[in-house]
Amino acid sequence: MASKQTLRDLQDLQGARVFVRVDFNVPMDGAAITEDTRIRAALPTIEHLRQAGARVFLASHLGRPKKGPTPSLSLAPVAQRLGELLKTSVGLAPDCVGAEVRARAEALPPGGVLLLENVRFHADEEGNAPDFAKALIADTGATVFVNDAFGTAHRAHASTAGVAPFVSRRVAGFLMDREIHYLGLALHQPAHPYVAIIGGAKVSDKIGVIESLLPHVDRLLIGGGMAYTFFKAQGLDTGKSLVEAEKVDLAKSLLEKGAGKIVLPVDHVAASAFSKDAETRVLPVTETPEGWMGLDIGPATVSAFRTEVSSAAMVLWNGPMGVFEMKPFAAGTFGVAEALAASRATTIVGGGDSVAALSEAGLMDRITHVSTGGGASLEFLSGDVLPGVACLDDATAA
Repeated sequence: MASKQTLRDLQDLQGARVFVRVDFNVPMDGAAITEDTRIRAALPTIEHLRQAGARVFLASHLGRPKKGPTPSLSLAPVAQRLGELLKTSVGLAPDCVGAEVRARAEALPPGGVLLLENVRFHADEEGNAPDFAKALIADTGATVFVNDAFGTAHRAHASTAGVAPFVSRRVAGFLMDREIHYLGLALHQPAHPYVAIIGGAKVSDKIGVIESLLPHVDRLLIGGGMAYTFFKAQGLDTGKSLVEAEKVDLAKSLLEKGAGKIVLPVDHVAASAFSKDAETRVLPVTETPEGWMGLDIGPATVSAFRTEVSSAAMVLWNGPMGVFEMKPFAAGTFGVAEALAASRATTIVGGGDSVAALSEAGLMDRITHVSTGGGASLEFLSGDVLPGVACLDDATAA
């Protein structure tokens, strides 16, 4: 993928109207925001535009409204929290298009910020209707599109890609630029030794990533529920562990293709049931008692994975090593998180569960780059074109 222009390529923004797609799809408990990382992540881009004297129009979705405007999914709490973080008043338009938006746009002073109401209150957002995309730009009067919402860049929606033809400049925000840079390194220009750690429940969710990374990595460590499909491909008895029967042949071919690179767990935490109160045993992966299931990697595997990470120059991690939401099966995932935090390597973590584990362990600030996009990072690492990135202006060669 060609490198893209960024905010740094924009000159003389004084008074310019800038349409910024952000990802403010934050977790909520009623009307209260329970975690504001995504709002904080957009602050550098917003502050840069404000200090340059731009008029800033922010667009985002929140949740999945089914039938038009839904009061419980209003961005009003986000506007309030953003204002607190910016230490300035942030207005909320009652809609994202229409006469009121036009009036508020005319009144917005240089350096001002206006948050548009939830774009998914309109079905045309996800439908990427050209007339709706055009209205988003025409009603704000924007001449520049800044996409800083990597988490939705894999969606060809009106506000993520459809608006691009209706402005004169299309650039990446600072967060988007950081995502493209680090994930691009992991995919195309990794430092070696390069170790990738892939977990999660299903092989089918990570096929593209595994196939894409195999030519580039020195080691590919596999954990989580998906490991049992690989064990089944090796002819091991997996008990009641999660196995995708239709993917066993694929797992066998990946093991052949990745011979010498793919590293599987050597021990696991087996449980009598899928429950935090189940009886558990740490056993070699060659042993799974009848009717039992593997729910985490074991301590010998954590140690082996830690050794691989400690000698790496770059480490990519996507997906938990077990059912870490239940304490008896969390040690593997937290062990990997701690290994990355202690590493001197360039460390890149993507995927919601991996990020959640890092956050819970208090290790976020010890990772080089934590991706904000779960599905988007997976598609990027699979080599797929992301519409919200492809629509941006290419950087000119130096």
